[in-house]
Amino acid sequence: MSAGARALVLEHEADAPAGLLGDWALERGIALEVVTTAGPLPDPAGRPFVVSLGSDASAWDDRVAWLAAERAVLDSALRAEVPILGICFGGQHLARALGGLVSPARRSEVGWLDVETLAPEAVPGGPWLQWHRDAFTLPPGAELLARSPVCVQAFRRGPHLGVQFHPEVTREIAAGWARDYPESMERAGTDLDAVRAGGEAHAAGARVRAFALFDAFLASARAHPRMGADALG
Repeated sequence: MSAGARALVLEHEADAPAGLLGDWALERGIALEVVTTAGPLPDPAGRPFVVSLGSDASAWDDRVAWLAAERAVLDSALRAEVPILGICFGGQHLARALGGLVSPARRSEVGWLDVETLAPEAVPGGPWLQWHRDAFTLPPGAELLARSPVCVQAFRRGPHLGVQFHPEVTREIAAGWARDYPESMERAGTDLDAVRAGGEAHAAGARVRAFALFDAFLASARAHPRMGADALG
């Protein structure tokens, strides 16, 4: 890894930013390079890790203009054994890159919901903010870390981690989605008041759980043979 290399964060829409991931990185002294998928994407080789954030797009839809370019970044990172964290859409895209399938879920999940964790040291049980209409299958050779009645919620393969929920989301980000995407809540059978109430009740605990999840991902990245225990300083 290049000395002083910054972790690469792929942001798909302005209303789906790094959020708590940025707060965590700042507290841990980790430099991030946040790039939008609207323009050219940098080479992930030599990075400490790559993060793909959420999106209103579908990871199965090859008509999405920037999907192929992001897939090339993920494939390059996988070849170079650069750890990848995929969040919601990013988890779906990572699962697809690893050989899993992405398709519409049998029902949407929206709101602050618990997940069943099989590895609480890596993925605390929640509540987590969910906001998705698609789902992914467990990629070949991956370890199931968490699930819900609807779908796989988290997996790990080597140093790579994919999650269906949103550990990066703050109460304010969630409230913005609730304001701007009423059709998502209607499809999932919830409403603005429920999302806001969930944020009030769970956002502080979700921040603690998010930092624990990011710390676990970082520990896995550092333990990976290609990275080295002191890869991030």
